[in-house]
Amino acid sequence: MTRLQDFMKTYTPLIELELSRVFPEHWHVPDKLMESMRYSLLSGGKRLRPLMVLAAAQAVGGDPQRVLPIACAVELVHTYSLIHDDLPAMDNDDYRRGKLTNHKVFGEDIAILAGDGLLTHAFYTLVQAARQHGLPAEIALDIIEDLSSYAGAAGMVGGQAADMMAEQGATNLEELTYIHLHKTSDLLVFSLKAGARAAGAGKQQLEALERYGRSIGLAFQIQDDILDVIGDEAKLGKRPNSDHAQAKVTYPFYIGLEASREKVKELTEEGKKALEEGGLLDPSTLLELADYLLDREH
Repeated sequence: MTRLQDFMKTYTPLIELELSRVFPEHWHVPDKLMESMRYSLLSGGKRLRPLMVLAAAQAVGGDPQRVLPIACAVELVHTYSLIHDDLPAMDNDDYRRGKLTNHKVFGEDIAILAGDGLLTHAFYTLVQAARQHGLPAEIALDIIEDLSSYAGAAGMVGGQAADMMAEQGATNLEELTYIHLHKTSDLLVFSLKAGARAAGAGKQQLEALERYGRSIGLAFQIQDDILDVIGDEAKLGKRPNSDHAQAKVTYPFYIGLEASREKVKELTEEGKKALEEGGLLDPSTLLELADYLLDREH
């Protein structure tokens, strides 16, 4: 078993457990809304972003278990973004992770509100990292500020908006790269920096993790573009060629499949180099994660 496999086997069940109890039991929430939020939040998936939070903490010498609330917060944001991305006004998808999308089960109105609820609860969860788990308030503020930026209009939301506008007219490779960096990379960068901040990372370490996250995030999205062309529906959990059907611009469209594959390899090596030069105490899990993402089939 590789270091990464052992890490995932150890911590993925802990992430799932924390997510299953992330909403306080004493809260009175309409049943359908709670069911909708939990439907998407607990539907499985790679849990890549929470694992990155934990691995980044480990990389700077921290205890991964101490940053579990932060890992939950980033998954709440990621899940909200998936619910909203799937809506008819956005990507109009019927399936996510092999299951009907949220709005297909609960209706558009509840799906929108479920996404709103998950996003808002991410910030509540980060506050609990300070109130209940001993995270210093100043570090909690830095992490909350980062999330507001990386997930908001200057980050993930801006990337999604640019993606929607690109579908309505011609774009170019530079604009496509902007979309991928903000729609995908920004939340990965947040995950890495948040886990490392909570574990006491210094400036050099945070900068190295940011470089790694940007490179790996762009590689991840280009690999998604590739898999949309050549992927197996059973593994992807959704129909392949959905990007083409929606007239989306992608890396394979601009530079071809082989050049896209080479770009993924190049970016993966850039990300690994950033870790090796970043003064991290134990980057081994993150180094293996880069290769894992390079070779993935879904």
